[in-house]
Amino acid sequence: MDINTIVKLALKEDIAKGDITTNTFIPKSIRRTARFVAKESGIICGLDIAKIAFKQLDKNIIYIKKTGDSQWVKKGQVLAVIKGNARAILTAERTALNFLQHLSGIATLTGKYVKEVKSERSKVRICDTRKTTPLLRNPEKYAVRCGGGCNHRLNLSDMVMIKDNHIKSVKNLKLQVTSLKKHKPKIKIEIEARSFSQVKKFVVLKPDIIMLDNMELKEMLNSIKYIRKNSNCKIEISGNVSLNNLRKLVNIKPDIISIGKITHSAPALDISLELL
Repeated sequence: MDINTIVKLALKEDIAKGDITTNTFIPKSIRRTARFVAKESGIICGLDIAKIAFKQLDKNIIYIKKTGDSQWVKKGQVLAVIKGNARAILTAERTALNFLQHLSGIATLTGKYVKEVKSERSKVRICDTRKTTPLLRNPEKYAVRCGGGCNHRLNLSDMVMIKDNHIKSVKNLKLQVTSLKKHKPKIKIEIEARSFSQVKKFVVLKPDIIMLDNMELKEMLNSIKYIRKNSNCKIEISGNVSLNNLRKLVNIKPDIISIGKITHSAPALDISLELL
């Protein structure tokens, strides 16, 4: 869904039958200046989406960005200045902030993981997953990129990812993978392994990526050694990844570490809108 449509629906949800408070107390003709201010330090994302919210209520709104997406900002820093109809500013305020705070939160949390990896001088990529808010996948994955992370598949059509529940339902995995490679050679194939014994079975299938899912550290280490020795495929680690154990995971040298929480559990960055 197009972001303009998403913002339009978000405004409709919030405004409903009308902004009773603003329409009662604020005259139609009043113009005001407001600004977004960071209440804590972090990485900004969503400034242009916030702009859309104001512009949809007043196309003549003047929106001046004082920083840009992907930029690190400090507490107290002005992010943007908004000039125009006071009713439009106040009515769009919460919708604009919801997008800006949420996406900046994702970018900021992603940045923490990326920084930790870089501190180890590692080439491991921090990736997101499909654990995103319905209809907000594109902006949330954009926020991950703003934080320095990488995007895993955008949707189910991007690549083949054979997970545990698929494996339980397949009679002859090797035959089907072979057939897929023959008929759709350009499609990347990833297989999820939950044990070292599965890793040994999946290596012979020659996938593009093997994901080590929710394994103990020692089992992951053995799996990575085996894969490196017997395959050229990429190695992804997923499951129970945190800032506390990230360095240990980086040190066993996978290619990718995918983290669902950077999208589904990132705390919103504290940002406010202040009228001047």
